[in-house]
Amino acid sequence: MLSSLPGRCRGVSSTGTGNRLLWIFLTLGLLGLSTDVLAHAVAQGDKGYIQEITGINLISFIYLGAKHMVTGYDHLLFLLGVIFFLYQMKHIAIYVSLFALGHSTTMLLGVYFNVGINSYIIDAIIGLSIVYKALDNIGAYQRWFGFQPNTKAATLIFGFFHGFGLSTKIIEYDISPDGLIPNLLAFNVGVEIGQLIALAMILIAISFWRKTDGFFRHAYTANVAMMSAGFLLMGYQLTGLIVSQ
Repeated sequence: MLSSLPGRCRGVSSTGTGNRLLWIFLTLGLLGLSTDVLAHAVAQGDKGYIQEITGINLISFIYLGAKHMVTGYDHLLFLLGVIFFLYQMKHIAIYVSLFALGHSTTMLLGVYFNVGINSYIIDAIIGLSIVYKALDNIGAYQRWFGFQPNTKAATLIFGFFHGFGLSTKIIEYDISPDGLIPNLLAFNVGVEIGQLIALAMILIAISFWRKTDGFFRHAYTANVAMMSAGFLLMGYQLTGLIVSQ
């Protein structure tokens, strides 16, 4: 977390590069506010395809799962928050695996047992997960309450909610029961492939950023931007819930 890290980065001095990378992450946060990517929505063309096909279509569902993860900015913002201050690959692997276990479990079981949650409520909770992680990264809980929440447990629990967000959307699209289990498993494989692709891109960008003198100087700003994106996502979804009543 930011409060427990040294005041400056011992890396290659490159303020201009650091500023550009900061804007990349801030832009990612702003993209998360687009109405097309705020929730775990599947693109309209993909929605029609899911509704029309029957039988086992492994390759198609792998592609759809990977596409969803790579373009799901709520997923990406939370993932960015989780690995923001993780430097060792074994720690990154542990936290990403916990997140994957959480969202895979509820996505598969939610669709199979037809357990859906109001999409506005679940997406507001997903926005809350982004707020939680950004606050954690800037050391807010230690300063405000004098304790540190269990970060591994929080990653797993919020992973459950991210999975319910996706399962709720899939249920709404009335996926065919013919070949349901193989297709769901293929979709989940695609989601994990997409997560690895997104993780690789985030790690490459943040690794370059960490080598600049500006990383620790701008880390607080980046996490505040993520927190703001999470709050706006929550507000958008709660407003939608009220209007829909």
